[in-house]
Amino acid sequence: MSDTIREKERQTPVAHECNICIVGGSCTGVFAAIQAARLGAKVAIIENNGCFGGSATAGLVNIWHSLYDPSGSKQIIRGLTWELIERLQKKSALTFNEHGENAGYYIFNSAELMIELDLLLTEQPGIRPFLHARFADAVVENGWVTHAIIEDKSGRRAIKADYFIDASGDGDLISRAKLPYTTNSSFQPPAACAIIYGLAEIHKKYPDFNIHDAIRNSKYTDLIKNSLLCDSELVGLPGARILTGACVHDMDCSNADQLTYSEMEGRRQIRTVCDILKENFEGGEKVSLVSLPSYISIRETRHASCQHRISERELSEGTRFPDAVANGSYRENIKKENYDGEEKSALPFYQIPFRSLVPNGSKNVITAGRLIDVDKNAYNSLCVMVNCNQTGEAAGAAATLALDSSIEIPAINTNKLRETLRKEGSIII
Repeated sequence: MSDTIREKERQTPVAHECNICIVGGSCTGVFAAIQAARLGAKVAIIENNGCFGGSATAGLVNIWHSLYDPSGSKQIIRGLTWELIERLQKKSALTFNEHGENAGYYIFNSAELMIELDLLLTEQPGIRPFLHARFADAVVENGWVTHAIIEDKSGRRAIKADYFIDASGDGDLISRAKLPYTTNSSFQPPAACAIIYGLAEIHKKYPDFNIHDAIRNSKYTDLIKNSLLCDSELVGLPGARILTGACVHDMDCSNADQLTYSEMEGRRQIRTVCDILKENFEGGEKVSLVSLPSYISIRETRHASCQHRISERELSEGTRFPDAVANGSYRENIKKENYDGEEKSALPFYQIPFRSLVPNGSKNVITAGRLIDVDKNAYNSLCVMVNCNQTGEAAGAAATLALDSSIEIPAINTNKLRETLRKEGSIII
């Protein structure tokens, strides 16, 4: 049997022509689209799922981290993240944690966010959405990407654009366009979430109940190994909780077979958690699985090889960059020797430079979100959604500035980019 087949040559119809095409419709991609359209560009946005928002909606990951510096005294993130927070607050679909371990965090209703993202896109002229559309390939001529090939219900189609933004998370566009990328020897594990009813009853019976410690007890034969379980409120539905952190380790979800395994294993773990709660805790008989995500929340796959790789030391020291387009304060697994043993609340906030969004050799492609160039030890901190959101805004603005001047993306004036973002409501320092 042959290992390959030969397909017939075919003509692919062009479904749409625009200035900027965005591959990936997470909040990162949506924010890139909104930013570009508000600056006057005609935009297409491609999303594989039936909704926009990525992990925040389809993945049920309903937490945005603090928009303030580590001390909590200075706001360092605003822009479209803040705009969405205000919209969700008006719908009573978001709460703000002022105290406790998650002080400064925003908990939102993922379904309400899904609808607000739809409204944002439809309210803004100049954006053509493509849902249930899988990006399949890129057409490249003389180093310029000219078309994105998609497969959707209407068949195989092409989108023609002047500039492209890879917000796929997995680097699908840069991979197909033969732009350089790296992968680590191990990945942050994908994690499955779920909506569970009745967990609040267990919390009432056991005031010190911690689901992570409870499920990791070695007495359970079907142990959930190495998962980082936690639960949080489901805004708008008392009695229901969001369960987060059923992790599937040693998986590269840019590989189709490993992605399939991860989806199924994540669901198996969720069912196991429910069974343990039902069978071993007073009040657990009321536990009921309400909803599962439409896709597992993928945390890491490919990283673009860009003009600058953000290092752990730059993150821990709060290095200031002249081309900074984003700020952040969330830190995870940073070695103490890299911040002189200080308490994290005393550390400076960190920045993301524009150069870390620009792939080496790129002419008209820019990246955004978790696939930007960052070293392994710093990645845990930088990949959270409030950081990715900002890079989406920056990518949308950068592509539009390149369009306005008919130049390659690496040649844009970063001072002008920073000023543009500032005028559009971002906090640029």
